[in-house]
Parts: sequence; structure tokens; C-alpha cells
Amino acid sequence: MRIGLLTEGGYPYATGEARLWCDRLVRGLPQHEFELYALSRSAEQERARVPLPEHVTGVRTAPLWAPADDGRTYSRRERRRFADCFRELVHGICAGEAPAFAAGLYGLAGLAREQGGLYAALRSESAVRLLESACRAQGAGRTVQAAQVPDLLEFVDELERMLRPLSLDWYEENAPLGSLGAVDVCHAAAGGVAALPGLLAKRFFGVPLLVTEYGVQLRAHYLEQSPEARPAVRALLAAFHIRLAAEIYARADLLTPGNAHARRWQERCGAARDKLRTVYPGMEADRFATVGESADCGDPDTLVWVGRIEPAKDLIALLHAFAEVRKAAPQTRLRIFATAAAPGYLADCRSLAAQLFPDEAADAVTAGENPVTFEEIGGPDAPTPAEAYGTGRVVVLSSVIEGFPVTLAEAMLCGRATVSTDVGAVCEVIGGTGLVVPPRNPRALADACLALLRDPERAQRLGAAARARALELFTVEQNVAAFREIYLRLLAAGSARPDGEVPFARPAEARVPGHWTSPTWAEPVPVSVPEASA
Repeated sequence: MRIGLLTEGGYPYATGEARLWCDRLVRGLPQHEFELYALSRSAEQERARVPLPEHVTGVRTAPLWAPADDGRTYSRRERRRFADCFRELVHGICAGEAPAFAAGLYGLAGLAREQGGLYAALRSESAVRLLESACRAQGAGRTVQAAQVPDLLEFVDELERMLRPLSLDWYEENAPLGSLGAVDVCHAAAGGVAALPGLLAKRFFGVPLLVTEYGVQLRAHYLEQSPEARPAVRALLAAFHIRLAAEIYARADLLTPGNAHARRWQERCGAARDKLRTVYPGMEADRFATVGESADCGDPDTLVWVGRIEPAKDLIALLHAFAEVRKAAPQTRLRIFATAAAPGYLADCRSLAAQLFPDEAADAVTAGENPVTFEEIGGPDAPTPAEAYGTGRVVVLSSVIEGFPVTLAEAMLCGRATVSTDVGAVCEVIGGTGLVVPPRNPRALADACLALLRDPERAQRLGAAARARALELFTVEQNVAAFREIYLRLLAAGSARPDGEVPFARPAEARVPGHWTSPTWAEPVPVSVPEASA
């Protein structure tokens, strides 16, 4: 089977979980051919490509960061066609009408496929005037109606960037470098702009579309919105992403959210329940086997935090909670291991830790130490994430915003008891194998940590249960097996052989040649016995 894997800012270029998940999937299915269609976000990103296995037959990259002007200008007839399509698109965005949005989107895609030139048309004065008319029309929101010329220009500029996949040559039937029309299944590794080529492949060629979202792109857009952005631009961008998400969810043959939290977002945007199947992200359990299977449960007086140091992780609340822990258990330490950090927020956390916990010394001649340490994964005391989790008995997650908590699943694979805030998919991941408290509640966080520090047997039981759950649900093997079955299901449902037979409709053993496949297989077969010689 030939799989067209669609990515944006990820595999085969970016590092992090988005790249790792795709790499594990591709390497776990060597019996299939993969063609990668990547939308890149920067020139620097394209210079660092990961090694690919042999069954990846091609990589096509389109830069979202570079202008896509092909120098094509439209004739009067083509300009009228563009105006009709663009008018419907922006009307669908401003008034929230799905049919108009879809008609405009596919109309522009058809025009770009036949004529090119979409870059110049989208940045033309007529496009700005059409957008202005849509903003002033009845049915548009109050914030959108108040849009001024700078707002319109900024939104048109951003809209052109997001619609660049419409102008790609990935949809040519006889493309020398490969076409999405020749693949058996399009698999978008994210929603949003990454799934646009899959929408067009389904529209032009009828290729089945599978969309996987471990982090919902619409939710990510809301979280990434800058508070300094102009209100009208924020409203227009949000409206575009809402309409695009709804169109993707309506047209996709199957959606595979990575957790129930993502699934709820998709359902609220109109995804049909019969198209949804939760597939948890796969993690390499072998990396954590040594720590997870060890009889050593780590320092009983150490709390561990692992992750990217940023405001969403709410380390400020964790430090205040640890101050309460220290009052009841003065010997306790907190070790913070950073996989990455926002420099300003890291400085604030260090400053607060120095204020809350002055350096302590055992006597007059010993150098003082702070009970809170900030370390990096890869340092001398924790070369790997597994060794970082293994330094303590209890792992803490204090986030106020979380999708699928990867660090929590890693801690579970290490057999560690966990204390977490109830955000995102946390409760779904731990499933009763750890303690959960409300976010932004340092007192509750401190009480839960103390409960496990004072009861090591309970912490050990929870850690063992957590590892068993993680091995059952969150391994690479589980993830790959799920997508192996999904690919076959989509191919069987979406295509047929020249003789009209649907692939995989009959089990493979029914095709084995021999008399047992005939209706008379149960009849006795006469056997001739040679006569004995005289």
C-alpha cells in the first residue's frame, strides 16, 4: 500500500514529539511505501532532515515561509472566476456559513490547479475590497464589522500564506516527483493547514483521508494568539480556523484523536462520532525499562518535575506548593529537569526559588545548598529522561494547560507514582494510578505530595499500576498495530479492484489454492492403495 503522509513543520525535519511519532509509525510499517509531503516553516528547518528508511520512496517539501509567486496574472474571465470563489470564501468566514466556505475553498483550488497565479490574486486590491464587503455584510460579527484597512491587509496577507497548499503541484496526475492522486491513503499528521492537501486529494481523486490530531490545531491557534494582536484580525483568523476545522472533520473518512480531550474538541466542531477512533500516541517503552523494572524506587524524599519550563507548566504554583511540603517534611528536595525553557520564565522561577528557599548548610564549614535544583536532561546527573525520573519516588505535573501529557506517560513507564493537576487528558492517561488535584491550587498539590511521601508502600503500588497501564496503552507497538488495521480498513472501504471485488472483503486463507477452498472440501477423497506384490 502507498501512504501519503502529510505534515506541517514536523517530520522529516522538526525535532520533538511530532517528529518522533511519525518516525516511529513509518519505521513500524516497513511493508508499506510512504511518500512524505511536508509543509516547512523555515529555511533552517529544511537543513536538518532526519535519516529515512528505504521504504520512504519520496519526499516533497513546500515552504510556507517563502513567497509562492509564480508570476502568473489572470485574464478578465479568470479574474471574474477568482472574484466569485473568493467572495464565497470570505463570506463563509465572516458569516460562519460552511457551504459558502467550502464552495469558495474548492473553487480557488480548482482555479489554482488549472491556471496558477493564486498568490498575486490573493494579494490584489480586489481581494481586499471583497473581504471588506464580507466584513460589512449582514451576518458578520460585531468585531469583524469594525475591521479597518490595516486589519484587512494583515488578514489577507495571513490568508494567502495559509492557502498556499492550494497552489502546489502535488495534485498533477502525471507529476514526475509523485502525486497525491497516486497514493492509496492520505494520512494527515495534524489538522489545520497540514490537512489541506489531503482535502484536495480527496476532492480531485477520491483518495481516502485520515486525520490524526494529538494536539487539536484549532485549540493550538487559540492558545498561540497574541494579546497584542488587533481584535478584528484575531476574530477573522479564528473564524477561518473554525471553518477549516469543520470542513476537515466533515470530509475526512476517519479521525484519530490522541485522547478523549482532543476527541471532545472535534465533536464540538461537528465531527461525527462514527468517524472517530481514539489512538493513543506510541512511546518507546524500552527506553524506560531499566528504571521501570528496577527494585530501586528512587530517593524517597525527592520530588521530580520534567518538561519544558514555560508559563503553561505553572512552576510558580509548584514552588509555592513545595514551600508547604518543606514545612511538614524539611528533608524533602525538588529536582526540576528541563527539556527546554523560556528564558524569561526560567529566570523568574530561579528567583522565586532563591527567595522561598535560602541556601541551607549542615554546619558552619559546609557550603549551603538549595533544596530546589534546576537541571537539564543530558547533564551529568541525568543523561537521559529515564534517569531523571528515576532520581525520585514521586513525579509532579503542575500544568494549567496540557494536551496529552507526554512526561506523565513517561513517568508511568518508569514505574513512578504521580501527582498531577486535572487539565487536558491527565485523568484519562493516569486512569486512577496517581493523585489528581485542581490546577492553580498549591495547597492541594502540597497535600497530595505529602500523602505519597509519607506512605512509600502506597507510592510503590501506584507506580507499579501506572507502569502496567502505560505498557498496555501507550507503547509504539499498540500505536503501529492500530494504524496498520486503519490503513487496511480505509483502503477496503474506499477502493475496488477492476473486477469489482472490494480488497480484504474475504480472509486471506480463502485464496490459498487447493481442494479445501471448494464447496466440496468436506467430501471424502478416494485414496488408491497399491496391491501387495506376490
